[in-house]
Amino acid sequence: MSNPVGIAMIGSGRVAQRQHLPSYQKLQAEGKVKIVAVCDINEETARAAASEFNIPHAFTDWNEMLRMTEIDAVDVCTPNYLHKQPVLDAFAAGKHVLVEKPIAINAAEGAEMVAAAKAAGKQLQVGLNLRFGAAQQSIHRFIQDGKLGDIYYTRVHALRRRGIPSWGVFTQKDKQGGGPLIDIGVHMLDLALWFMGHPKPVSVSGATYAKFGHRSDILGLMGQWDPKTFSVEDFAVGFVRFENGATLTLESSFAANLEQNEMNIHLFGTEGGGLLDIYNAKGNKIFREESGTLTDTTLAYLTDALTHEQEIRSFVQAIADETPVLATGEQGLMVTQILDALYQSADTGREIILARS
Repeated sequence: MSNPVGIAMIGSGRVAQRQHLPSYQKLQAEGKVKIVAVCDINEETARAAASEFNIPHAFTDWNEMLRMTEIDAVDVCTPNYLHKQPVLDAFAAGKHVLVEKPIAINAAEGAEMVAAAKAAGKQLQVGLNLRFGAAQQSIHRFIQDGKLGDIYYTRVHALRRRGIPSWGVFTQKDKQGGGPLIDIGVHMLDLALWFMGHPKPVSVSGATYAKFGHRSDILGLMGQWDPKTFSVEDFAVGFVRFENGATLTLESSFAANLEQNEMNIHLFGTEGGGLLDIYNAKGNKIFREESGTLTDTTLAYLTDALTHEQEIRSFVQAIADETPVLATGEQGLMVTQILDALYQSADTGREIILARS
């Protein structure tokens, strides 16, 4: 595709205006995209976004917008429970789709979206932007080069000490699907699966807790939420077994009595180990035994990548080059299948079998 890719936005709230639209604006200045239209069920929000980013068309009905032939691809930034229908309608209209993480509020809806992409012959990228960080990309190259060998265990943390969001629907299970696990845990779980090569998950065990969200005496470092509408977990822990024998543990919290926030992944391999630390650039390391010596390699001089911008550049480039997107619908679906199973395990107190190894 030699002409600029025509882009439309469905959902023009906080993440669209702070991350996605500024990224498309940069690409538009480079002649790679044209931002054609924006849609939001709130007309005021749609018109505000159109005005701020100089977008020629604003809609409250995405199906009306999707009839525009100038649109090649759609970016969906709606709340989790509103991911499925605009994505299905976009594919029915013959558009490519980038949908914010997670792929959907549950795996059943995500599977419909993946099937629709295949039927339409169009790209489906899931907005798992943390894959595009410089440290993440570097560690992935170490893995691809065989420096870690066979990764048999991964430990994943996505923990906030006091970080319950006070805006949006992050504390409402019927609209979000869950709490920290599906909001920030999804990013780190996706990175772990990507590092591990997406082995097939066969069973999941988990537990969830709500110890702080219902209380009005808890400090809110991200604003004060309404405890009366809090219906999600504020801490989750899970254990995943894979068909190749590898295992993974995951901890995620909005609120917990720990020393500091943690967003990190420890990788344990037969030839080396790895540590990715989102909050500490000097904490990104590779651990190996070389020439009879234990070595710790710190990743240095990494570019400060804007992950949403790099994600969107990758999406646009894949459309232009007709090459596969990096974060595929199938991969996003695997993440959500594991999250669903963890929530189900927490509800039933049982291990959930996903597949027989």
